[in-house]
Amino acid sequence: MNAPPIHPWRLILASASPRRRQLLQGLDLPVEITRVDVDETPPAGMPHDRVAEHLAVCKAEAWTGTLAKDQVLITADTTVLVDDTLLNKPEDDADARRMLALLSGRSHRVITGVCLRTATGTTNFADTAVVHFRALDAAEIAYYVAQHKPLDKAGAYGVQDWIGYTAVDRIEGSFYTVMGLPMHRVYTALRMIPTPH
Repeated sequence: MNAPPIHPWRLILASASPRRRQLLQGLDLPVEITRVDVDETPPAGMPHDRVAEHLAVCKAEAWTGTLAKDQVLITADTTVLVDDTLLNKPEDDADARRMLALLSGRSHRVITGVCLRTATGTTNFADTAVVHFRALDAAEIAYYVAQHKPLDKAGAYGVQDWIGYTAVDRIEGSFYTVMGLPMHRVYTALRMIPTPH
């Protein structure tokens, strides 16, 4: 099989997200999965639109493994902003319903921050998409939370499942940014990393 038209990096994804794993595997490069745990509380006073990139960098710095010359560690974080209100992962079902009620009938920003770390340096960036939700009624919100358990998702929803099929009017920007990894930016960043010798 022909290799993809970038250096055949071996990727290490430090994330528990099956969605990010699925997306990264789409690059046709070998992917190893690991985990890293960091405190996701943003620093006091940090602008909300910088939190995702900040946390992605924190995750990369917290990983304690050793990278070979041809390995790239990839970390990411996704935040949801309604006006200037930051929606993290919901604490429980009631909090998830509260968040979805906030999103109902409105547009919001989804920002995914990414950090790529090699043996010789790091690259980090953030990508933003604007998501427009139609108005949701209480029964729809209750159904989604009960059936799909979105407690592991920023803003209490996953664009790739039922709520995305039924509630998203349109997206300005990359669908994959909303899903959790802006693949066009990741691919471009990988191409920009100097080939190891």
